Amino acid sequence: MSGALVVIPARMASTRLPDKPLLDIAGQPMIVHVLEQARAADIGPVVVACDDTRIKAAVEAAGGEAVLTDPDLASGSDRVRVAANAVDPDGRFPVVLNLQGDVPLIDPAAIRAAFAPLSDPAVDIGTIATEIRDPALRDDPGAVKTVGTPTGAKRLRALYFTRATAPTGPGPLYQHIGLYAFRRAALEAFVALPPSPLEIRERLEQLRALEAGMRIDVSLIDSVPMDVNTPEDIEAVRAVLTRRGAASRTASALPHS
Repeated sequence: MSGALVVIPARMASTRLPDKPLLDIAGQPMIVHVLEQARAADIGPVVVACDDTRIKAAVEAAGGEAVLTDPDLASGSDRVRVAANAVDPDGRFPVVLNLQGDVPLIDPAAIRAAFAPLSDPAVDIGTIATEIRDPALRDDPGAVKTVGTPTGAKRLRALYFTRATAPTGPGPLYQHIGLYAFRRAALEAFVALPPSPLEIRERLEQLRALEAGMRIDVSLIDSVPMDVNTPEDIEAVRAVLTRRGAASRTASALPHS
């Protein structure tokens, strides 16, 4: 693959965390942390698709690019499509990667992993998952499970996504992480489709693609990105970055031989 256009959808409305993209983490808005991780993945240009001029201003102050989109768009995928067509109307980038704007600690390697399945021309959408090692998550409907069949080392072809505990029987369970690399044609087709029956029932947008016959392949990764949805989440992320900052300062203060 030659590269991807990375689009980060960000919207101001959040019932649990008002103004979520602009929440301060270690002196920077959360959206800027996500922008920096996307840049570090180094798979192509990065643009933020936002619904508020304050987000746009924060991104541009950090040297990034942002596109204002209609606040009434139905989903982040719709926002991604609009921004991709605005910054790349000629389709120079055949892949658009949708990176959620609330994962300030995502590993750049995880971003690259979502892009990797598209090396197979039969794959329409690439995404990522990680093995569930916390027993409490096995039955947690908030931990979406990927049900798939192996296609190679650290790779699955997705057969289903569910909030239930699946598949049954002995063996690993995999938690899906909502980061998607779309072929451009697949993104256009996806947003043009109405919500599907299983999507509505499970409240999982990716099922629309499977029900429409699109192929989704999954890279298995070791890290678990911490998304930010509650005040407790934001404090946990701040604590991680504070520890990292302290460790970095300690390392830089050590004498060099």
